[in-house]
Amino acid sequence: QVQLVESGGGLVQTGGSLRLSCAASGRAFSSSDMGWFRQAPGKEREFVAAIRWITGYAYYAESVKGRFTISVDNAKNTVYLQMNSLQPEDTAVYSCAVAGSSLAPSALINPLNYDYWGQGTQVTVSS
Repeated sequence: QVQLVESGGGLVQTGGSLRLSCAASGRAFSSSDMGWFRQAPGKEREFVAAIRWITGYAYYAESVKGRFTISVDNAKNTVYLQMNSLQPEDTAVYSCAVAGSSLAPSALINPLNYDYWGQGTQVTVSS
């Protein structure tokens, strides 16, 4: 059974940084795509970033490009989201997800294309 466990959320001031972790277990992920999504109160779930596990090729939402970096540690079966220059509008519950197979680039942004989800971790950026 696939399990995804996020950690690293918290409260940070505007301009600060956080690193989120997503520890994956339960299957081999070398052919998978991993994504980070976020959901703020009253808003729909939003794509943040995705990475192809086997190649490390990354994709980002325009709103976080240049500030966030997604990476994977194969030895630890863990995906990271380094978030720098955080802004109040980045406040949300951040969740990682894995797709059962490799997705087309245009499909990476759709949460419905992901099969397994973590429980989420709260990120709050104070102004």
